[in-house]
Amino acid sequence: MNRVRVGVQAEDPITLAGLTSFLKTRAELFVVPNPAEADVIVFAADRVNAKILADMRHSAQQWSMPRVLVTNELNPADVLGAVESRVVAVLPRTAATGSRLINSVIAAAKGGGMMPPNLLGELLKQVDYLQREVLTPKGLNASGLTSREVDVLRLMADGLDTAEIAQHLCYSERTVKNVVYGVTNRLNLRNRPHAVAYAMRVGAI
Repeated sequence: MNRVRVGVQAEDPITLAGLTSFLKTRAELFVVPNPAEADVIVFAADRVNAKILADMRHSAQQWSMPRVLVTNELNPADVLGAVESRVVAVLPRTAATGSRLINSVIAAAKGGGMMPPNLLGELLKQVDYLQREVLTPKGLNASGLTSREVDVLRLMADGLDTAEIAQHLCYSERTVKNVVYGVTNRLNLRNRPHAVAYAMRVGAI
């Protein structure tokens, strides 16, 4: 059986020690000291406040693997922020029994998730609001790209240069350059290959 490599993070050393000790007893898991080597990270905090959310965001920027969050308190307004920090499962500490925690970790490693119904409902409301009030009025989709940007990046990914893209889409070369500049500047992308890589990563092309 392939064991799931787990990294453990917590807001205080006592919780960290206890959680690490428990997870080490499970045959299905292998606790790694370096989170960069983990398949899943378990993050424990009594309550998710602004500092904890910032810590999770920072951690997610360093390591992209999924997170299982164990907490007593998560403000519904912060659910989207937690998901953006790679959290795929949320367990109340009082309900984080051995089997539930292990099942959540294994599900996360397989690309699944687990979230209480009230938090899932709140997340769906926030995503709907984001799509309806923020993205759609700007002509963006959930990837943060406009349909014009997707068209240009798709052709760029196929190896076409600026002139060929302009001819294919019946745009001027200046328009194509403006589209590329707009997307790289707005999303803080370094160059054209980075823009193509971003579009592929978010599933836009």
